[in-house]
Amino acid sequence: MPVAAAAPLISSVQKLVLYETRARYFLVGSNPAETKYRVLKIDRTEPKDLVIIDDKHVYTQQEVKELLSRLDLGNRTKMGQKGSSGLSRAVSAFGIVGFVRFLEGYYIVLITKRRKMADIGGHAIYQIEDTNMIYIPNDSVRVSHPDEARYLRIFQNVDLSSNFYFSYSYDLSHSLQYNLTVLRMPLETLKTETTQTRQESFDIFEDEGLSTQGGSGVFGICSKPYEKYVWNAKLLEAVRTAVHRDWLLYIIHGFCGQSKLLIYGRPIYVTLIARRSSKFAGTRFLKRGANCEGDVANEVETEQILYDASVMSFSAGSYSSYIQVRGSVPLYWSQDISTMMPKPPITLDQADPFAHVAALHFDQMLQRFGSPIIILNLVKEREKRKHERILSEELVAAVTYLNQFLPPEHAIIYIPWDMAKYTKSKLCNVLDRLNVIAESVVKKTGFFVNRPDSYCSILRPDEKWNELGGCVVSTGRLQTGVLRTNCVDCLDRTNTAQFMVGKCALAYQLYSLGLIDKPNLQFDTDAVRLFEELYEDHGDTLSLQYGGSQLVHRVKTYRKIAPWTQHSKDIMQTLSRYYSNAFSDADRQDSINLFLGVFKPAEGKPHLWELPTDFYLHHKNTLGLSQTRQSYTYWWTTGVLKHLPLPFDEVTCAENRRKLTVKKFHKYEEEIDIHNEFFRPYELSCFDETFCLAMTNSTRDFMPKNVGIDPSPFTVRKPDETGKSVLGNKNNREETLLQRKTAASAPPPPSEEAVSSSSEDDSGTDKEDEGAVSQRSTPVKVTDTGDNTKITENVVQSTKDVYGVNLSDIPSEDDLAIYARFVQLGQSQHKQDKGSQQFFSKHPLDKVINLIPISSFSQDNIYEVQPPRADRKSIEIFHAHIEAGRGNMQPLGKDDFLMYREYIRNRYM
Repeated sequence: MPVAAAAPLISSVQKLVLYETRARYFLVGSNPAETKYRVLKIDRTEPKDLVIIDDKHVYTQQEVKELLSRLDLGNRTKMGQKGSSGLSRAVSAFGIVGFVRFLEGYYIVLITKRRKMADIGGHAIYQIEDTNMIYIPNDSVRVSHPDEARYLRIFQNVDLSSNFYFSYSYDLSHSLQYNLTVLRMPLETLKTETTQTRQESFDIFEDEGLSTQGGSGVFGICSKPYEKYVWNAKLLEAVRTAVHRDWLLYIIHGFCGQSKLLIYGRPIYVTLIARRSSKFAGTRFLKRGANCEGDVANEVETEQILYDASVMSFSAGSYSSYIQVRGSVPLYWSQDISTMMPKPPITLDQADPFAHVAALHFDQMLQRFGSPIIILNLVKEREKRKHERILSEELVAAVTYLNQFLPPEHAIIYIPWDMAKYTKSKLCNVLDRLNVIAESVVKKTGFFVNRPDSYCSILRPDEKWNELGGCVVSTGRLQTGVLRTNCVDCLDRTNTAQFMVGKCALAYQLYSLGLIDKPNLQFDTDAVRLFEELYEDHGDTLSLQYGGSQLVHRVKTYRKIAPWTQHSKDIMQTLSRYYSNAFSDADRQDSINLFLGVFKPAEGKPHLWELPTDFYLHHKNTLGLSQTRQSYTYWWTTGVLKHLPLPFDEVTCAENRRKLTVKKFHKYEEEIDIHNEFFRPYELSCFDETFCLAMTNSTRDFMPKNVGIDPSPFTVRKPDETGKSVLGNKNNREETLLQRKTAASAPPPPSEEAVSSSSEDDSGTDKEDEGAVSQRSTPVKVTDTGDNTKITENVVQSTKDVYGVNLSDIPSEDDLAIYARFVQLGQSQHKQDKGSQQFFSKHPLDKVINLIPISSFSQDNIYEVQPPRADRKSIEIFHAHIEAGRGNMQPLGKDDFLMYREYIRNRYM
């Protein structure tokens, strides 16, 4: 079945300007080129209702100017008066977060500042840096309420400038595998889903070139977002059906980071995206376990995307991704923090003999990821007092019960591993054991890649590659199933385990793209260091959001290479986490509940700060009985089992097709032209502000600066050899030596068994586990601003440090002999004197000496250059250009007419 030419729909509302009059707000949105405009009219005379009118018309720049001038003229107090404007510009923005109402009227939340964080196939991902919250009703109709200001402060306590992301053209709520699978839907499927009205505005070129036989039409596809990871779904609920979809901007919360891996100049972008669930969201001790709908606390979906940035298109480029999930143990459990204990006891709140809540949770995972679902449980198994083991025993019972109804080939795989126990042991290597687990997991789930296996991997197959799982299709490979990692908090131990699995998957991804010869990566290479830094930033961000502090235990801690100087910083992280959990988490939880619409203020109901608990807000079955009860044996959704191991959400069926918006465009339309969206030819570009030059670079930031170093990012370096720490100057060496002397004279650092019980979830209940915390290396400050002479000494480096050789040393005799031999060979090859020529003419040595060349060089070498040859098409284009200069024009083709008409329409209509 043929595959359609499809592309993601690009929002045409990326620049916004809010104008105000006494009676209305006018929100004018345009595309980046400012050739297409849309207008929203917001009524300001309603004190508590939201009245928005979208005429769904696409304006030109001239039409918008005329409309605004008429509004300005019509809203002046006196006709013809120039002093007072009837229409004033309020604010400029880049998108709408949503609309919210507390006890008075509605507010509109606008994104006023953004920053580009990543780029996936030309689709930009932005982080929100600043927002503006504007009250809509006019002061003359405003009905004041004494508690409105307090609700406003609670709502604004959710910092929208911290780790909230959006994109105008890429669906961040779905995985790359889902987004590219939708674009590869069969042609007949997209034909049936194409909307009847191809464009909402009148277009004189609407029907040209859009025939399905040989036309230049391209399907534009927009999928319904996965609301579990959308954080402003409730804020957009009031206007979702009233406005055009281009006004709706869905944001996610979590982490997004991107780095450039240069492989001999070839740019490979490594992207890490973490989507935090908006269901049962909250802070560390206040949100544990799961709610009645199967949503668990601290649930985060982490996706690592790898692609070759030299080819940008989704259809022609090489893309690969791998997904992991972390989340709290899916049971009814909690920890009581009223006792002010560093480590409150774990309590099972409800008996669940039929694993009802776990069934709902794993049913969601089967729909989204397929099978197998692999659980990596890192909580403690052996304890003096039963604490974490309570969760392990209940989880084993739940998985055992659910598996007896699933087919054996799709059963849930449970892997228990006491990571804290292995960390204490001096004989066991934690990361080696994790690497073995990672290999088995990746072999079972596979990963996504949008291209078939390379021919070289078919000629020289690798043993590990042949054992790889997943689903192999004609266009590449699909990941089926997912790894779900948990400990108690799902922070430190979980992040290290996910890093090791991600490192293993990264090797397979690089191998599938033909970048390495074996699917294996070693520590202390530039590629792994770059990936480790991404994962540490990822772990720190998620830990701050849920636990109130950065990571305490890192990869270097479990490798046991972190220096003792890191202990002071880890102590501060422990104190910060304890303070946040004890004093500020309750306020943060109220803010999250209000922002996500879990709690809606209303007259006559208790206020948010008056509720003794939010348990009833997150567990809907406490306020009303469900009309339908799920089966205790057939606990999965109908239709899910039939398509396993493929995820049900990615299967082509009527239910999934209803989630798509499909339209057909000319191939030059801005709504599907990602080349125009990425390069912005209508804007002046500045190299200093170019995102690809500013991102983290493996060559600049990780490769050692010494000449003669192997530039491959897969070469193992020394532990202290990086582009960040090796500066090759005297001061750095002195400080390193001083550190070593200080470390030798200082008392020995605490062992790995001595881990603070209040710091994070790695610690147990044993008394020997309460002591110091983990370690992390920090960069050493090299220059001293107080001494100018020292700065001069640091700047002037020796030739040995810069070029790798010392020019003052006299070459050895062996080197001189080699050089003399090289010179003699060169002279005998290219500069023969006349005497030797006469000698050779008299005494031919052809039969005596027969030199056989070991290499064959073309004419184009270092001694002579062969001019390049132009192909036939290039010569024809050149001759056509010459003839055009003489006035002889070539006849125009169909594509030329379409391009010209598109230009005329965008420029003048």
